[in-house]
Amino acid sequence: MKILYVITGLGQGGAERVVCDLADKMFEKGNDVKIAYLTGDVLTKPKCDEIEVIQINMKSTLSLPKAFFKLSKVIKSYNPNVVHTHMVHANLLTRLVRLVVPMHKLISTAHNSNEGGRGRMLTYRITHNLADVTTNVSETAVASFEKNHAVPKNRMRRVYNGVNFNGFTYDSFAKEKITKELNLEKEKKIILAVGRFNEQKNYPNLLKAIRRLKEQSTVDFILLVAGDGELRSDIEELIIELNLSNEVVLLGRRNDVPILMSACDLFVLSSDYEGLPTVLIEALACQSHVVSTEVSGVLEIIGEHGCIVPVNDFHALSQAIEKSLTNNNKNILGSERVKDKFDLDTVSDEWLEIYYET
Repeated sequence: MKILYVITGLGQGGAERVVCDLADKMFEKGNDVKIAYLTGDVLTKPKCDEIEVIQINMKSTLSLPKAFFKLSKVIKSYNPNVVHTHMVHANLLTRLVRLVVPMHKLISTAHNSNEGGRGRMLTYRITHNLADVTTNVSETAVASFEKNHAVPKNRMRRVYNGVNFNGFTYDSFAKEKITKELNLEKEKKIILAVGRFNEQKNYPNLLKAIRRLKEQSTVDFILLVAGDGELRSDIEELIIELNLSNEVVLLGRRNDVPILMSACDLFVLSSDYEGLPTVLIEALACQSHVVSTEVSGVLEIIGEHGCIVPVNDFHALSQAIEKSLTNNNKNILGSERVKDKFDLDTVSDEWLEIYYET
């Protein structure tokens, strides 16, 4: 089978890693696979060198006609059995391309409960019938799309993200490594957050929770944040404003996130919205305890093996962090849960069944 994945970008994000891992797995299972990406730099890519990565080069609205033409040309020349698109811009552009380029099968996958404003949701609805199958990554994300009338009732399917757990296992030496690298005291509790510095992740909410923790708790802790993005300077200013320079370390982009997850005493997600936050799955796989805001997919991931608090409530977030830091055992049951539920082998088989449906 020839499969073309089309994704908005290949930056350093959860959806990007999910798509590249899925492409690798499909190639491993004997399929011919290519990835086309619309914009940005390639920070995440498949491990298989045989998978061609094609740049569409959509830099702005003005470049949309050229991007439309190039994607059309890629699909015509490759003639895939399945075109599987991911994220809002790739989903919508490829649906429009189908108006002029025949496709055997087009599958659109959203990776969020919130793909933008009312205009985007309306465009999803108008173009819905141009895709053969439309999916999202959690039950709650599907429900959100239906509520916002982005899809007709019962016309969007839930398919979980598949995670390659080969690199996400608990490392008993991780805390020693990170403590030594950052020159931390051995007794200091490590809180970890991972993700882009953008509005969706709501780092100000997390930093306010950390300030409250500093003021009201006797726990000796440090917050490590792995990631980068357009709001980094704003975050740096807020850290100074909240007098947290000694409590927060911005690590930038890291290639050793599983080590950080194994090393931390607690992993925190402070987002305002998600689809299925893969980073939580990865943290649990590394036996981390987790605290998360109540965004789409979180309950499906965590079950009873973590703490969920209201969105944008730094008091509740701070209290949950403080309580969770008292747990000195690793989260073994949480690790077993996600490895059973989100294993890439199982999810890729589910996708193959969809690809072969008539």
